[in-house]
Amino acid sequence: MLRFALFASVLALAAAPAAAQVQVVQLAAPDAFSTPGRDTGMPAELWTGTPVETARIVLPMLAAKPLSPAAANLARRILATGARGPEGSSGDEALAGQRAAALIALGDVAAATRLMERAPGLERNAELARAAAETALLAGDAARACGIADGLGTNRGEVYWLRLRAFCQAEAGQGAQAQLTFDLAQTQARDAVFGRLMAAKLSGATPGAASARNGLDLALSRSLNLDLAAAKPGPVVAAALSGAEPATPTFDTSLVDTEIGGLGAAVREGMPPEAGVSALISAAAAAAEPKQRARLQAAALMVASLANDLPGPDRARIAGFAVPDGKAPAGRNAALDAASDTRRMGEAALLALWTCADAGAAGPAVGDRVRIVRTLARAGLLDDARLFVLEGLAGLK
Repeated sequence: MLRFALFASVLALAAAPAAAQVQVVQLAAPDAFSTPGRDTGMPAELWTGTPVETARIVLPMLAAKPLSPAAANLARRILATGARGPEGSSGDEALAGQRAAALIALGDVAAATRLMERAPGLERNAELARAAAETALLAGDAARACGIADGLGTNRGEVYWLRLRAFCQAEAGQGAQAQLTFDLAQTQARDAVFGRLMAAKLSGATPGAASARNGLDLALSRSLNLDLAAAKPGPVVAAALSGAEPATPTFDTSLVDTEIGGLGAAVREGMPPEAGVSALISAAAAAAEPKQRARLQAAALMVASLANDLPGPDRARIAGFAVPDGKAPAGRNAALDAASDTRRMGEAALLALWTCADAGAAGPAVGDRVRIVRTLARAGLLDDARLFVLEGLAGLK
């Protein structure tokens, strides 16, 4: 009797409607940072606690402003990392496009291409679509770029899209439409190189030399069978043509190493010895010649910023160093200190890069660099902090 009851229960369960047995789980919308560009070694918690507002301010800067080698390396690492993004980045297509655009500008075209391979919303967001079109052009896939341009439903009148559509229409044999779009693009923003190449594409005129300033120039030069080897590629095109992942920058500290007891080599290999740091601080405090004193004090502050703490006498000496404060505003410095104290890695990196973007290709001033090194080291980005120290040491005069 018992066996019969159990058998009946099993039959009843098997006969139950499928909808009653299956739980539907609502999947979260993909955020702007979840898709990985490459393996960076960064943790999955990279963006925990980072305000999405900070990302929205800083990412466009990274695509538009030159950075020093150490800053560019940090930017590539955090932007290529696949990790759950800041709260509020879910479904933010513009932010996803800015992430990819920054990676393209920083020379990590391969990572940007991976981000764009399955990116949704290309027809809805011009920033996202432009990043996808540019990676396609750089990869030699003009057909994909033209498909993106054709499917875009917004901002179609921007000069980038006018130029790309003129090229695509010419590729498709639509000469009259291509001429009209080309004229409209040149009226909006004349470009002599694009004009020369596109005129040759439309009329068969002599095209002149190949150009490799950007993805569209590259695609036009290829379609005209021009000698790309004779063209000097822009940094982004050079990175795309090489196919290699960007290398970690190296810095020559040999000139200053003779003055600072070889601590540049020690930083390169790992953490500098405490005794060496103390000796450098003492030497910087005792230096009599003004230029040497300034150089040693700057070096001592940068190297000492890697340390968790300093002995009391060392703290007293560096407190008297006359190295001027940096140029970053006090509010950003306060935010940097807060990110450091709470180990908010992604926020610390973005705030540091904000200061670096303002500083330009030469890198931040010594005062700003010291704060950046201290922040990155305490937030868990020690390798990046060391690169900032080496870059700073190499630049001392």
